[in-house]
Amino acid sequence: MDRLYQMRLYTRVVETGSFSAVARELGTIQPTVSKQLTALEDHLGVRLLNRTTRQLSPTEAGRKYYERCKRILEEISDLEGSLSDLQTRPTGMLRVHAAVAFGQLYMLPVMFKFRRLYPGLAIDLMLSDRYVDVIQEGVDVAIRFGELRDSQLVARKIGGAMRVCVASPAYLRARGIPKSPGELFTHNCITYNYLFSNEWEFDSGKGPTTVRVGGDFRANSALTIRAAALEGLGIAHMPTMFVQEDIDKGQLVRVLEDYGPPAVDVHAIYPSARFLSSKVRLFLDFVAEEFSGISALQVETRKPRRVPRIRAKVS
Repeated sequence: MDRLYQMRLYTRVVETGSFSAVARELGTIQPTVSKQLTALEDHLGVRLLNRTTRQLSPTEAGRKYYERCKRILEEISDLEGSLSDLQTRPTGMLRVHAAVAFGQLYMLPVMFKFRRLYPGLAIDLMLSDRYVDVIQEGVDVAIRFGELRDSQLVARKIGGAMRVCVASPAYLRARGIPKSPGELFTHNCITYNYLFSNEWEFDSGKGPTTVRVGGDFRANSALTIRAAALEGLGIAHMPTMFVQEDIDKGQLVRVLEDYGPPAVDVHAIYPSARFLSSKVRLFLDFVAEEFSGISALQVETRKPRRVPRIRAKVS
């Protein structure tokens, strides 16, 4: 039996909590994964996993074995990456995640260019607007906007993005134009399920203010929120880069410009800095360099502060 292969199988089973998920990753079937893990337990003479009909969980010995396996596999990956560095030809699979709108507009050109530079590297680009668990889903690098909450991950700032409040001319004719953030309580606000939630931050000469808004339409996609604003459903609060063309064409109108929503940081996040593989290191440097030439992503941001909150609601 290939012990290293079994160790990789085991770490992914612990991280995903599923034989089936690991089988799908490897293009095999669940009984094959189960058989490999049973053989590993027989070899070690200890039970690694508690198996029930609903879940898998590592035993105490299994947790210790997982931690050691993880370190060993990372060291092997780092060694292989170092050898690749000598040849400047990284190999293997690079898994990158980004939101759909940002991925299509900005990540695809970067990925294509990176792929041309390193043709021996396989690319798995995941574009989705759901929140991904970087560790459990085996993602090497994820691009995220705004505040980062997962302290287990390492973040590298690669840019900043302006935000804007916009609405269609038809919506503003029907509902009026808000003059201050507090007036949003009379408006229908299109909210984002994850990133900005329903707390919109504004700024002015008097300092930052966070307004809790409400509305009858929300989505987990920037493209969907943009479409809803164009349809006249309400006021949207989102990165300028996704709606600048609509503003230029007059299809969307900026509101509350004097209270400009502060810019948000754009980060590349990854699981480990200690055992950073050469392919990830190369990619992080490449993305930072490419984004430095995109004006829409080079906006200064300020550190988050505690700010007063105003509760707004739809009348």
